[in-house]
Amino acid sequence: MGLMLCIAFVFLLAQVSESTCPAGCLCPSYIVSCGALGLEKLPHPVPATTWTLDLSHNRLTWLGVGSFYGLPRLVRLRLAHNLISQLSPGAFQNASALRHLDLSSNKLQVVGRHHFLELTGLEELLLFNNRITRVESTALMGLSRLRRLYLSFNHISDFPFFSIRKHTHPQLLTVDLSSNHMARLPVEDIALWPASHQRGLFLFNNSLLCDCAVYTMFRHWEQKGFESVSDFKDEYRCLLYGDPRAPVRFFRQGRFFENCTVGRTLSLVAPKANLVVYEGELVRLDCTSSASSGENVSFVWTSPHPEGIGTLLQNGTLRLNQDGSLEIPYAKLDDAGVYQCTSMDRVQMLNESREVNVTVATRQASDEPFNTGYTTLLGCVVTLVLILMYLYLTPCRCSCCRSPGSPSPGEGSGSREDHCTLASIFGAPSSLVGGGSEQLPRKAPPPPSSSSSVPAMDRRVVFLEPLLEEQNGHLKATFTPEQLAQFQWETERLNPASGTERNAAL
Repeated sequence: MGLMLCIAFVFLLAQVSESTCPAGCLCPSYIVSCGALGLEKLPHPVPATTWTLDLSHNRLTWLGVGSFYGLPRLVRLRLAHNLISQLSPGAFQNASALRHLDLSSNKLQVVGRHHFLELTGLEELLLFNNRITRVESTALMGLSRLRRLYLSFNHISDFPFFSIRKHTHPQLLTVDLSSNHMARLPVEDIALWPASHQRGLFLFNNSLLCDCAVYTMFRHWEQKGFESVSDFKDEYRCLLYGDPRAPVRFFRQGRFFENCTVGRTLSLVAPKANLVVYEGELVRLDCTSSASSGENVSFVWTSPHPEGIGTLLQNGTLRLNQDGSLEIPYAKLDDAGVYQCTSMDRVQMLNESREVNVTVATRQASDEPFNTGYTTLLGCVVTLVLILMYLYLTPCRCSCCRSPGSPSPGEGSGSREDHCTLASIFGAPSSLVGGGSEQLPRKAPPPPSSSSSVPAMDRRVVFLEPLLEEQNGHLKATFTPEQLAQFQWETERLNPASGTERNAAL
């Protein structure tokens, strides 16, 4: 009984699986394969759990709005070898999980800006072997995760190289534009590509005109060992003087490019520089190179702003000078990012690039121009000035000031003022300051009465400077009567009890 129930359950699952798989298709696991069935419209119904849907080798002619609605897990979609000539703007709506899209070998003529707008997670896009003549400038700008793009075997004469940058397509590895109808290449735009993007750019089998700039670029890639050139050397050809009957191989017939300045190879790997500025500062970014002189040099700048460089120059956010330098008049935080410049001399066929990474910081208190070193030096100078003011500009004490009856300036007042100044500083009586013609009073003051008492706090040490006399050819210290009298009076005043004994000794 249990065995019968198990068999019935398996049979029921098979019936459910067959009911959800489109007629004529194979549905193993999460794959729905409907290839080579002559389908003229999309099959229905397709299981919602489908990861891979193969509709190649059919007769589909167009994709309408919401063609893959209800397939949220769809990762791989193969539509190769159909008759699709038109894609509606919302054909891939609700298919944001798509990673691989194959539209090769169809009849597409234009890659429009709305065709792949919803495919933000797309990594691989195959559009080769169509009839594409034009790729609109914004057709690839929303594909930030794109890694491989195949556009070979079409009729493309102009491709928007400027729409691909490192910050717009950081993971891009392959761009195949071989076997198209491009006559000229915008070398100045290709030079702004990172080296990883240039390594995977295939340009052979085009209708290129022989040009020194293009020749120099291919030679540079050859020297770098890029497989896109080294593996297809014989396929890189150009038309001499534009004549399709005179194709010249870039790497086999180098004598036609002897006049090109190969020794001055253009720099396709942009030199990098880092610059840190503060908010509000004027920032100047130079575009200096060996090719940045002369009237035939043109400059091309790109900025991290989402707006175009022309809009930023018009509204005053950026300013372009005649020497090719770019100025930011008033730096803001949103001005930070990578600025790229290319200088192109079309006469000498020279092209060089420069990349500057600008960081805008907020000024802190420690970043003031008047730094700690200057503050310390100023403090030392102020301290020295205060010391000199204290030494030489301190006012005299009252004991040194002249009384109304003091002698006139002509009577040696200058010397006394000096003594007063020094005495007021060091706290010694002016009568004891040595030097000058008036070292001691002319006449000793009368001795105090014996009954007077001298406080201990008034006790001082008296130093008398003796006079020098010559005796027998030698100098001998002697004292004048005035000095002896002064010494005796000071001794008795300091120690009255022993005054008589000291007088006897003198």
